[in-house]
Amino acid sequence: MAAGIERGSKPVPVRLSAPPMLTSKIPFTIDAAEDGENRIIAVTGRSGERRSYELPGNSQQDYAAFFGDLARDFGCRVPHMLDAPAEHPSAHIHWRPLLTENIHPQILVGYGDPAVLKTDSGYYLVATSNDAPDAFPILHSEDLQHWQHRGFVFPEGEEPGWAATGRKVADFWAPEMARVGDEYWLCFTARQRSNALAIGLARSAHPEGPWTDNGAPLVTGQPVDTTGLEFDTAKPQMTGGVIDSHIFIDANGDRYLFWKDDTNGVWPRPLAMLLRQEPQLIDRLFTSEADRRTAEFAAAIVPWANQRRPMERFFLMQPLIEAVLANWQQVRRELVASGLASSIVDAMSTPIRAQRLADDGRSLIGEDRIVLANDLDWEGHLIEGPFVTRQDGRYWLFYAGNDFATPAYGIGVAVADHPLGPYVKQGEPLLRSTREWVAPGHASVAPGLNGEPQLFFHAFHPGTGGYNTFRALLTVGLEFSDGRVAVAELP
Repeated sequence: MAAGIERGSKPVPVRLSAPPMLTSKIPFTIDAAEDGENRIIAVTGRSGERRSYELPGNSQQDYAAFFGDLARDFGCRVPHMLDAPAEHPSAHIHWRPLLTENIHPQILVGYGDPAVLKTDSGYYLVATSNDAPDAFPILHSEDLQHWQHRGFVFPEGEEPGWAATGRKVADFWAPEMARVGDEYWLCFTARQRSNALAIGLARSAHPEGPWTDNGAPLVTGQPVDTTGLEFDTAKPQMTGGVIDSHIFIDANGDRYLFWKDDTNGVWPRPLAMLLRQEPQLIDRLFTSEADRRTAEFAAAIVPWANQRRPMERFFLMQPLIEAVLANWQQVRRELVASGLASSIVDAMSTPIRAQRLADDGRSLIGEDRIVLANDLDWEGHLIEGPFVTRQDGRYWLFYAGNDFATPAYGIGVAVADHPLGPYVKQGEPLLRSTREWVAPGHASVAPGLNGEPQLFFHAFHPGTGGYNTFRALLTVGLEFSDGRVAVAELP
């Protein structure tokens, strides 16, 4: 337990806060400890005022509530998750809800990153399961209205041997099913035992399984060692994990794998460590006092954050991420001008890569190619969730941009004359938050009941958001013409 935190007769856990850096001049002093699932954090501010906080758990929602208290007591940024619901406009095209609640007790968090595949026997849906015991729910529908749960790709105990398992340890994200010859292939993301995210591929004779993993990842990421107490400005490019795979099969049978470099999960803690060493940068990077104090707090708590599990590290850095996004152009410009953070600036770009997939689905052919990157203001620090469809004689790449837990998240689209590009973006999001649904993202495309293309995507109920929060499945029609795509009303 952190010093100065009184909790009656409860046992005192071992203190886990890291020693302070000698170079730090950050005005916050942090004592942090864990007590089972609880987190106990004592904060001393620049004027010597001290507040102690006990978090009843270590979920993103628990941390958001803590940061709300911190904003009240120390003037830091209020997390987007606690903001009053924004007055977004209603959608000009109705988004048709398909699944708005969990339909099976083993489906815990809804239908994030939904991939819909139309087959001769109807529609199959697979979706993200995060750290749930059973990975990737499989649902079936004949009419896109009535859905039945048909099992899981990897039921508990049948996960790939290379993947980490267990609540608050595992992460199973963004599955997608494709028909390949006489088989069904499913690409997916899972966390390796090293904590780095990797892309795997499983196969089955039927969409409902059983599914057999290749036995090893198809694309691997590298764990990034940022547990040290100092940020090395000479450190080479940070890599991190890979996520959000997509299989595209062209009309001539060529197979391509698309995926995203997950560098948006890499830079926040190195940035906090840099600000801890170089606190004079904070005034140059951030305009408002609330964002400056948020950056100061992140710099103070980052040694302890470095000891947490991967998703908890993300929760601890979320206010810093939001502060960076609110000052996006200024932060990048000043980091470049400082000459101290080239690897951080590089990691703020999240390229979508593509590469030829071998006929047996067990390896990649040739070199990968970057086909898209975040370079529009609305996209912020990331794009993700690629999905390519051939329509109107061209290749359309749908993607999500910005922070998935905030209303800034949306769906963009780019078009090309070849699966590997070059792709030209439409510029503005195809879908963004509305009064009825928040943070639409990670779309897939499949023919509707009338044979016309439909976009399937997830979104949060208004006033909700974050990791392990329910996401609904929705759909809209699509119209392709004159090099552009627009959403359309469904019949």
